[in-house]
Amino acid sequence: MTLLLAACGGGADDTAGAEAAARAEREARAAYEREVRDWRAGRLERLLRPDGWLSLVGLHWLTPGSTYVGTAKENGTRLSVGPDNIGMLTLGRDGRARLRLAEGAEVLVDGEPATGEIELIADTRGKPTVVAFNRGDASFVLIERAGRYALRVRNAMARTRTSFPGLDYFDIDPAFRFQARFEPHPPGKTIDIVNMLGMVEATPNPGRVVFEKDGASHSLEALDEGGGELFFVFADRTSGHETYAASRFLYATPPGPDGVVVLDFNRAYNPPCAFTPYSTCPMPPPENRLDLRIEAGEKKPLPFPE
Repeated sequence: MTLLLAACGGGADDTAGAEAAARAEREARAAYEREVRDWRAGRLERLLRPDGWLSLVGLHWLTPGSTYVGTAKENGTRLSVGPDNIGMLTLGRDGRARLRLAEGAEVLVDGEPATGEIELIADTRGKPTVVAFNRGDASFVLIERAGRYALRVRNAMARTRTSFPGLDYFDIDPAFRFQARFEPHPPGKTIDIVNMLGMVEATPNPGRVVFEKDGASHSLEALDEGGGELFFVFADRTSGHETYAASRFLYATPPGPDGVVVLDFNRAYNPPCAFTPYSTCPMPPPENRLDLRIEAGEKKPLPFPE
């Protein structure tokens, strides 16, 4: 009888332990899904900001020399939004740019009223100078790509922003969250990255990550944009089908002492060029074209309403 009671007691303990473990697993899954949903909500909020990617309405490439900027047809750099004449922009061969504002032009420079001549800081040389007009609803900044310079123009009233239909995702699936192994490259290594316009830039390439899926090994080359995270530009077997054809993006925290990088493809998302022709998105290097269906993360852009 003692042995029988002991056996019964052990069974009850085992059942209670199993139930507790199952409950803990459900709670962890629910917490993880909330975390991903919160990230996705933040992603949408960033896209919809007045100065977000959805507000892009122009990309005007510049050559060294001087050009008038504004919406009037006689301007050398004709914008689609803003005053007739904002001023004369002069770009040096060293990439230094100055804008002599037209008399009476109502513009804000980095949020403050401005007149006379101002220096334009490009995005690769620090925080870019923001020249705003139309009561602050529209603006431009100077960008540099592969040694060339352009004005990137935004309009908060652009249809791409005001009528944006939202984002579409695969269901959240923890099976696409991997504990990947980081394999560092020698310090200073770079990899050539081609953007949507065919420009090539040597980009810091600190290492690669290796992960396993369904018994097969896969790897991705990591990029370093200087923000403290690993950046991945990739394509996979869903590209051009369920997902955007050119690429998707993913960020990850650098490895700790154990050399592990968490790759969570549930946070994979579309590049700006999926929504606007006025971006200069990087394309995946050949090493980052996965022979694998990543059925996680952001899907193709939704169509705009008629």
